[in-house]
Parts: sequence; C-alpha cells; structure tokens
Amino acid sequence: MSWKAGVKTGDDTEFAFNALRFETREEAQDYVRDLMWRWLAVREAKVEESDEPVNYRFIERKLISSKGDN
Repeated sequence: MSWKAGVKTGDDTEFAFNALRFETREEAQDYVRDLMWRWLAVREAKVEESDEPVNYRFIERKLISSKGDN
C-alpha cells in the first residue's frame, strides 16, 4: 500500500494523479501542499490510498526516489 496525491486545475472535473507514490499519508499531504504553493492553478487537492508500490519519499520538502536516482 502507498499514498498518492491528486489535484484539479482549471475546469477539471476529475482529479489528476502523477506517478509518485508515498509511504505515508502525511508525506503525500505534505507533497500536495508544497505543490499547491508552486503550482498556482491548483484549485482542489486530495490524498488517497493506492495499491501501487512506494517509489518516493517526501522529506523536508524534498522528493527522494526510492531508486536513488534523484
């Protein structure tokens, strides 16, 4: 299990999710809050569970790949 962050921008009717999957709900929430500061077009955000494997960490406002290629 992992956590993913989704956003709506402009006239979006559905949330868009990228490929980032986080270990904890808190990491995903921190990531999407950070994204909202950088990407001003976000009008709504949410975090939900995913059955995909964890592939990133978000620690101290930095993305860290679980593959070590960041």
